[in-house]
This record gives sequence, structure tokens and C-alpha cells, in this order.
Amino acid sequence: MTELGKTLRAVSTAIPGLTIWDLPVHGDNRGWFKENWQREKMVAAGMPDFGPVQNNVSFNESAGTTRGIHAEPWDKYISVATGRIFCAWVDLRDGPTFGTVVTAEIDPSRAVFVPQGVGNGFQTLEPNTAYTYLVNDHYSPDGVYTSLNPGDATIAIDWPIPLERAELSAKDRAQGPLSEVVPVQPRKILVVGANGQLGRALRESYAGVSHVEFVDLPEFDLTAGDLGSARPWQEYSTIINAAAFTAVDVAETAEGRVAAWAANVTGVANLARVASEHRLTVVHVSTDYVFDGTSTRPYREDDPMAPLGVYGQTKAAGDQVIATVARHYILRTSWVIGEGRNFVRTMLSLAEKGVDPAVVDDQIGRLTFTTELARAIRHLLSSRAPYGTYNVTGAGPDTSWADIARRAFELAGHDPRRVTGVSTEQYFGTATNPVSPRPLRGVLDLAKIESTGFVPATADETLVNYVAAEVREARVTS
Repeated sequence: MTELGKTLRAVSTAIPGLTIWDLPVHGDNRGWFKENWQREKMVAAGMPDFGPVQNNVSFNESAGTTRGIHAEPWDKYISVATGRIFCAWVDLRDGPTFGTVVTAEIDPSRAVFVPQGVGNGFQTLEPNTAYTYLVNDHYSPDGVYTSLNPGDATIAIDWPIPLERAELSAKDRAQGPLSEVVPVQPRKILVVGANGQLGRALRESYAGVSHVEFVDLPEFDLTAGDLGSARPWQEYSTIINAAAFTAVDVAETAEGRVAAWAANVTGVANLARVASEHRLTVVHVSTDYVFDGTSTRPYREDDPMAPLGVYGQTKAAGDQVIATVARHYILRTSWVIGEGRNFVRTMLSLAEKGVDPAVVDDQIGRLTFTTELARAIRHLLSSRAPYGTYNVTGAGPDTSWADIARRAFELAGHDPRRVTGVSTEQYFGTATNPVSPRPLRGVLDLAKIESTGFVPATADETLVNYVAAEVREARVTS
């Protein structure tokens, strides 16, 4: 008998991501009615917005018909239209819950969301049972479909009708035990721009994680017209875009302008198109250069953009494009320091060579180390924080470039008074090549990412460690 009058709610289970849903069913003398799948209400109640593309129905004439246990490479939302079923799920994903079993009886007033990699099986408890399910990918003959014997003693499922008396296919009876199952790996993460400063930090952060791939030019070009066929995108969950044209002054030249728009807008548009088509999450890195630097308070994520130069204009355009992707994280950052050529390394080199530099002192912001950016990316993805734009920089007081130069000198054992502060206008006043205008204040408000549980490291503390490592490396190589 179908239970009527329930309130829509999700019930968590011992298998992460597997949720059993109570559905409101309305009945009268004519029968009953229910909203079996209602995207707006269910997403608001905690259902992943999993994007179903196909609806299937399995009709079973006899009680005791048993199917599974199968773990397909897609998410599944199951329910029944008529009859009752006994469902069994086994977590076949690689991880600490591998082999966990959950069972439940399902009638038309209950439904279940089954995440990709969780084995699903059922047994009908009444004749003429119609089992329905939505899936968010199409069957592929080349796909890998993991299966498990429903009678395996290791999982010890207490089927209401013993399997020796059940209707079961010869293929399901022949499946192997849990000990022979190769754990299902997560969908892949693709890092684009793997040889840049952030890309190298991500390589280190994801070292040893088998489902993360790294690509860079020329093997992977976001501006290519065939990006949609460049990968079997159904095998991926996330693209982290660590690639960009960042030569801010070169972007002011005729050739640089073309290159900046190609990399920061055309390539990003291609990426957004692929992500939207395949329901991928996109992580994209932005910059304080999308602002004009006139704000007297730290910039928030929703402040209007007003870029001054070509580089900032292309990054602002790229942000707008990425924001059209349903599942996106834009990390807006500033003054990035990582492996390779950067401002701090340049100052340390000048200090060691006896050069006393003139450094601008009217541009105000905070350093961001690529290790922190990589940590923030992993945090947002693993915590499943709400999609959107997040400011990410080092924490601590606002500083000028001259302040940072003096601090680097001091930490390396040199006299910080050797650094002379000059205005941006003075510094670039004699430049013969095109110079991009800089935002004079690029301080970013960190409250939003802190609200997700991420605690930014203090920029100065990270600088201390960075300089110490650079000094040690210089001594080893000298």
C-alpha cells in the first residue's frame, strides 16, 4: 500500500551521496498522483542538480525478479510507478566506504538518488512492478560497467526472496564476488596550463592522485576548434583552467592584444561550451585587474568590474563567460608568486648582486602564493561550496610592492633601506614600450571564502617561508 501525505525530504545513508527521498503522494477515490521528479524543489532540498538526459522503465511481471548489482558511470535517480521493490546498494567506489551496504524497501512514495560508482540492485516484491530511473549520461558500448554478484557472502544481503528461488539472469548469477571488484575511480579532473606557476603548484598539491590529469600547450589548446572532441568528456567531472595570457604590458601591443583575447576569451568560451554541454565543473582564475583600483575598501566579489587595460579587459570578459556555466568557481586573486620567475625572486637576485632597486610604493594589495591558490581550489571542490566567484589572496595587512621588496631584502639578510619607493608614474615615466595601466588598489575582501571554512594563510608568514627556502636553495646551488 502506497503511503500518502509525506513531506518531501532527503534521508542520508551510510553510503556518501546515496540519499533516500520521501515523496508527497496525493490520493483520492480515483487513485494517486505524485511529482516523481521536480528539479526546483528537489535541488532546494539538497538533491544534486545532476542533469538527467534519459528516462528508463523496467517492467517486471513476477515477484522475485532480481536485477543487479551494477555500478554504471553515471548518476541515477530511481523510483517505482507501481508495486514495491527491495533495493540494495553497495559502494564500489575507491575509498574508505568501499563495500558498504545499504538496503531499503521502495514504494511509489519513496525514491533514491544513487551516485556514480555505487552498485545498485533490486528485487520485486509484487507482480507487475514498474521500476523507473533517470540517468545523466547515455549508454556507451565502450564504457566500463562494474558489477557484483548479488549473492556474495561478503556483502550478505538479506534478499526477501532467496536468490535460489528468484528470477535472476545467468549473467548476474555469474558475476564475481566483492574481492574481485576493481574499485570505481572518481571521474577525472583535468588541469589545463600545467606548466605555469599555478599549474606546477597544482601538480604538487595533487601528487599521487590518480584521477587528476595535467595538460599544457601545445598538446592541449583551448582555442582549438575541436575542443569538444579532444577528450572523452563523459569521463571527467572538472576542468581547472590554470592557463592564461598574463603579460600585462605585452597585451597593450598589437600582437599582444590578439594573443590576450585569444587565450583569455576565445579559449575560455570554448571551455565554457564544453563544460556546459557535459555538465562539468569549471575552476577559473581571475585577477584584481578587472577593477580600476579606485575603491577605498577591499573589493567584494560582486563589485562592478571596470578594467583599465587590455589584460584586465580580457580577464573581465572571460569571467563573464565562465559565469554562464552552471557549475563554476572563479577564484579572483592578485600579486601571484609561485615557482618560476616572479617579483620576490627578482628582488632576492638584485639584493644578492648589490643592486639597489626603485620599486613602486603607490600600488596597494596583498601577495598570493600559488600554494595557497591550489589549496583554495582543492577546498572549494572537496567541500562542494556553493558555485560562484571567490576572492583568494594571502591574509594580513595591505602592502605596497616596495614594502614587499624591503621585507624580502630583510628576510634574506640584506638592508631593506636599499629599496627606494617611487610612484607608478615615476617608475614607468621613461618607458619606451607600451605599458598597461595598473589598478592602484587591488585589495580583495576574503569574507566569502572564509565563510566556506577556508582560512587563508597570512601573506607575510608565507613570504617568510618562501624566502627561507629560496635562500637555502641558493646556498646549495652556489
